[in-house]
Amino acid sequence: MSTISENIKHLRKSHGWTQGDFAEKIEIKRSLVGAYEEGRADPRLNNLLNMSRLFKVPVDLLISKDLTKLSLPQIEKLGQSKKAAAKVLSITVNENDEEYIDLIPQKASAGYLNGYADPEYLEELPKFQLPNLPRSGTYRAFEITGDSMLPLKPGTIVVGKYMDQVQDIRNGQCYILLSKEEGVVYKRVFDYSGDHGKLFLVSDNKAYSPYEIPLSDVIEIWEAKAFLSMEFPEHSEENMTFERLADIVLELQQEVIKLKS
Repeated sequence: MSTISENIKHLRKSHGWTQGDFAEKIEIKRSLVGAYEEGRADPRLNNLLNMSRLFKVPVDLLISKDLTKLSLPQIEKLGQSKKAAAKVLSITVNENDEEYIDLIPQKASAGYLNGYADPEYLEELPKFQLPNLPRSGTYRAFEITGDSMLPLKPGTIVVGKYMDQVQDIRNGQCYILLSKEEGVVYKRVFDYSGDHGKLFLVSDNKAYSPYEIPLSDVIEIWEAKAFLSMEFPEHSEENMTFERLADIVLELQQEVIKLKS
């Protein structure tokens, strides 16, 4: 049996559909479903497209990737990753064809949800360059709001590197997400899309409860790489304790030198 035959059978059974149920959903005869699953016939393009929409699996995965060892959430995640990888990201460049870092200020973050892929919208945004960032990626900067990610305060600018693969998320690391419902958010992210089809977002400020968003709502993912702030970190009690310990160690070292001499 061919890959597509096995995939059709696996996906149909995973959804709990009989051949008759499946045939009705894509508007073909039940006998034709049997022929597809047994490898006696190949689906025509229009039937392939209907299957792709029904299963929510890109056509190229349906015909070329062995999906029979994957669960439905894993297949959905694979399909989402495929869509993300195919996305064309709008960028702006200088006269030397070097990419700018576009800045999304607080006041512009609401409009970014509609204009993130619009070159004209991006052209109007403030932009800058950082010389020490690797040239291998595309970067964008976001001005964060609220106090959910203390000690980074409201107004801090976080520079993120664009990620085109959801599976590259490192659990517990900080990311800027653009989603349909939340807009722009900056959080620590945990990827449980393989099991639940969702991402879990956690704040550094424990006064804020973690929450989840569906992976299907996520439009862009930017891995936090740097931040710019006009406020210096405050001198905390923890730092004072560490400095006092350093002083004690230094005093002990001097006493040892005296004893040896």
